Amino acid sequence: MAAAAVRYLRSAGAPTVAGPVEALPRPDLRAVREDERAPVDPARFRRVLGHFATGVTVVTAPAAGHPAGPAGFACQSFASLSLDPPLICFMVGRTSTTWPRIARAGVFCVNVLGAHQGDLCRGFAVSGADKFAGVVYDAAPASGSPRLAGTAAWIDCTVHAVHTGGDHLIVVGRVDALGANDDEVRPLLFHKGRFLT
Repeated sequence: MAAAAVRYLRSAGAPTVAGPVEALPRPDLRAVREDERAPVDPARFRRVLGHFATGVTVVTAPAAGHPAGPAGFACQSFASLSLDPPLICFMVGRTSTTWPRIARAGVFCVNVLGAHQGDLCRGFAVSGADKFAGVVYDAAPASGSPRLAGTAAWIDCTVHAVHTGGDHLIVVGRVDALGANDDEVRPLLFHKGRFLT
């Protein structure tokens, strides 16, 4: 790995390094113990982090033989992750009843909601309801996951990896297809507990 880094630096015009480069030792990583954690009030944590405005998405998956039909949930914890390979990620609560259905399907579509889709988002945030009742969608080209009509953009993915992150899971998806609305739909934003339109 150190040799690859040196080759990159040389190709980028960085000053050359005389002699072989030794790899740095790996850091000693360990989990933080309960008695080392600073006490943070969950309500304050949520309130302070609410100052960071996010986009809003709906993550969907095909029925994959499930009698309840396709699966989906509202998600604001979404981000691009890597250009090469093309990866994105989203976070989902470990107690989610929708995530196991998406995991079984192994594929999903991230629907980036437009400013006019606050009601649609609220519908996908409800647990136990038929979230797709009255919702217009077609099949995303690679996965067959529901691609919701009128969104700002969509990203069709295969589950690439899943990591633990406290009370959430970090889901990494490999992008197989994607597209954006040609009508320049403004995004739906979430800030301090409410939608900004």
